[in-house]
Amino acid sequence: MKTHSVTPSEITHHWFVVDATNVPLGRLASTVAQVIRGKHKPIFSPHLDTGDSVIVVNAAKVRLTGRKLEQKRYFRHTGYMGHERFTPLSKVMATRPERVVERAVFGMLPKSSLSRQVLRLKLRVYRGAEHPHVAQQPTPLVLGGSATGRKA
Repeated sequence: MKTHSVTPSEITHHWFVVDATNVPLGRLASTVAQVIRGKHKPIFSPHLDTGDSVIVVNAAKVRLTGRKLEQKRYFRHTGYMGHERFTPLSKVMATRPERVVERAVFGMLPKSSLSRQVLRLKLRVYRGAEHPHVAQQPTPLVLGGSATGRKA
């Protein structure tokens, strides 16, 4: 019996929309990471882009459990000795809540060039409920249930 290898012509891409209102950040990020990578499909192949596009709306209303809003800090380095910069999560949520969701999803992906490309092309995050991707006719993605969001 031969092993079937997926060809790019067999891959179909769909659009999903997720409402992040009152959803824990980690659960949202892990589900979105699986969908944009394509792990929810039976034709998943780690070296090909088999994933679907995901639109996350209401990123400002995502739920942060515990004391993350007070204690969590994002780290970056300028490149000079002793120049670490720490940004508190509360400041990022006040100014750019989309970045919080993007960084959480990035943390759930493997660190490879394909994953960075998939993150850039397949993930759209918006602060409010409006998004400009109505023409793609996105299907609602069910969190916690079926990863495809489709009815059986």
